[in-house]
Amino acid sequence: MAVLSCCHGTQVSAAAENPPNILFILADDMGYSDLGCYGGEIETPHLDSLARNGLRFTQFYNTARCWPTRGALLTGYYAQQIRRDALPGVAGGGQGVRPNWARLLPEWLRTAGYRSYHSGKWHVDGDVLAGGFDRSLHTRNDGNFFTAKGNLLDNQPITPAADESDYYVTTATADHAIECLKDHAANHASKPFFQYLAFLAPHFPLHALPQDIAKYRDKYLAGWEVMREARFRRQKEIGIVNTALSELEREVGPPYAFPDAMLQIGPGEVNRPLPWSELTEEQRRFQATKMAIHAAMIDRMDREIGRVIAQLKAMGAFENTLILFASDNGASAEIMVRHGGHDPQAAPGSAASYLCLGPGFSSAANTPFRRHKTWVHEGGISTPLIMHWPRGISAKNELRHTPAHVIDFVPTVLELAGIQKPAEWKGEPIPPAPGRSLVPAFARDVVISRDSLWWLHEGHRAVRVGDWKLVAAKGDPWELYDLKSDRAEQRNLAAQMPEKVKELERAWQQQTDNFTTLARKTLASPPQPKAKAKAQQ
Repeated sequence: MAVLSCCHGTQVSAAAENPPNILFILADDMGYSDLGCYGGEIETPHLDSLARNGLRFTQFYNTARCWPTRGALLTGYYAQQIRRDALPGVAGGGQGVRPNWARLLPEWLRTAGYRSYHSGKWHVDGDVLAGGFDRSLHTRNDGNFFTAKGNLLDNQPITPAADESDYYVTTATADHAIECLKDHAANHASKPFFQYLAFLAPHFPLHALPQDIAKYRDKYLAGWEVMREARFRRQKEIGIVNTALSELEREVGPPYAFPDAMLQIGPGEVNRPLPWSELTEEQRRFQATKMAIHAAMIDRMDREIGRVIAQLKAMGAFENTLILFASDNGASAEIMVRHGGHDPQAAPGSAASYLCLGPGFSSAANTPFRRHKTWVHEGGISTPLIMHWPRGISAKNELRHTPAHVIDFVPTVLELAGIQKPAEWKGEPIPPAPGRSLVPAFARDVVISRDSLWWLHEGHRAVRVGDWKLVAAKGDPWELYDLKSDRAEQRNLAAQMPEKVKELERAWQQQTDNFTTLARKTLASPPQPKAKAKAQQ
């Protein structure tokens, strides 16, 4: 098979004759700068190696939240198009149900002979095997990283071992992926595979192995400002960003207020990114320990990814496997206590503790950007994207600056597999998908042409057209930024360029109206506005 350095048509035909295996690795709540190859100090040698021998996208986007990203990733549609996130007057979200035509990628891949495997978090409507996967480990117990209780294996409840002292969900997730790959090599070697490896890490609660926490215990005592500046300096050196470092927004705290949680956690907790010098000694140690656990979770995830890569090599599949790595949203500023609660006397990072990263170190994890998970400023929606495919991507250690989005994953894979989606599903028309194939960017740094990229989540809204971005937090006026030189969103040009604001607002509204029309069309009975419903009672 020829490497992807020739003309685009030849690339596709060569890949379709010997389609690549696909391994998509998804982290949960990981910040843009957390990986070593994106400027971070956390040890991630396996992901760094993939980047060094492949591609890093610098302007890749998610949806700002876990379930919309996962729905968009596996269907190729914005979550609002498939009722997995809300639109004005149209319900949707974590409990939303996709229209029948919004099939998941494994169903299309099956038509080309692929087998598909899922390991880890799901957070998509419907059960996993019904979505076209042949095997699944569904890690539903996201409140305790140290037990298999509540998880499903091929849709059936798991009976936890009597002794779970050695259990850690990140390791168990990789174990399952490796088991699937071994079975594939033994029994289905003639077929290509899609392995969807969706880790819970580093989502809260911050749970990590004691030896991993110890590795980072004192690393963050200098504080979040020092960490941000060091990461930003490295990002500039390696060309990841061309912007100023955003200012810490000390007035911006968690997206949801849980005052009882603050009391339960104790005096070490801080719900604003205050200057490190203003914190008490107890607060500094507590915050640095939380960041150490976050780092430990990512470090362990990278080690487990290394084991999966070793399995690919052992079965002779590494050369023709397209490996992708991303995060479902930016790092989280949330502070809450749920599931089994929090014991203030328990060792931080242990099963009895329930800690969240919070806005201080979340701001640092999202360096150099503003805001966090749930917001659609760059800090909430920017993710690393690493691509590695020895047989298909000849470029090594190269950056790709084209704006791209999780909706682009499905069209990219379908092109490589030589699959053309049908015009309808069981008599129902399949709407055009908004994503674009990223195959043209494999060989060189080209801009993938598209009209816009669009966001809406919990009232936060944004649109990007070219290098211009219009963005607003819920209830706030529009802000306008030129991302070519200001991806950190520090120079609001809205007052200076009102016509550009109007132009982009029209683009955002047109997309919103189109999605609303589609969503209403596929609803059995569109919900009535609340005011009207009350009047009829």
